[in-house]
Amino acid sequence: MDLTLKALSEPHRRAILQLVAFEQLSAGEIAEQFSISRPAVSQHLGVLKAAGLISEERKGTKRLYQTRPEGFTDLRAYIDSFWDESL
Repeated sequence: MDLTLKALSEPHRRAILQLVAFEQLSAGEIAEQFSISRPAVSQHLGVLKAAGLISEERKGTKRLYQTRPEGFTDLRAYIDSFWDESL
């Protein structure tokens, strides 16, 4: 869960997650949405992938990224535990 929280602590990574929540995008397509360099976007994608929050699929020469909802399971259970205890 620490990797998940660290990944979510950076605004660009949260924005990337929103971009790839409903469609697969390449790193180039993601980079077009930001005023940061492509290498910076690639680093952010690496952090998100290491945390299990996005998946990478190869199609031809492209690598496509998409959010992995199951990557949020532990974090959601942790947050839900606070609600369960307070209710």
